[in-house]
Amino acid sequence: MTRLTVLIGDDEPMIREALSEVLAAEPDLDVVAIACDAEESIALAVRHEPAVAILDMRMPGGGAHAAREIRNRSPRTRIMAFSAYGDARSVEEMGRAGVTEYVLKGVPNRDIVAAVRRVAAGAA
Repeated sequence: MTRLTVLIGDDEPMIREALSEVLAAEPDLDVVAIACDAEESIALAVRHEPAVAILDMRMPGGGAHAAREIRNRSPRTRIMAFSAYGDARSVEEMGRAGVTEYVLKGVPNRDIVAAVRRVAAGAA
């Protein structure tokens, strides 16, 4: 079975830990890097070239900035937003930055896992 590699970028330690545990419990998902801000997310994406980067919209340095840079520097990495903010402006900004799926924090874990798989497959 091919494992999908995932990078998590979020400034909240509890979110990073919980999301990492949820994804690592799946037999086909492998969390290869965890970052706390945009610049670290970009650097780790370049280093690991994950299949999917999950980025918080409002992490330090900006999720949209991280998404644009990851798309430029690691073009095979697909990007998913994971945010507490579901307003149209935030969703549109991340979409313009290359995010293919926008998931709100608080959804069931199965929805997060399904979104990661859709993003990786390019079916978002």
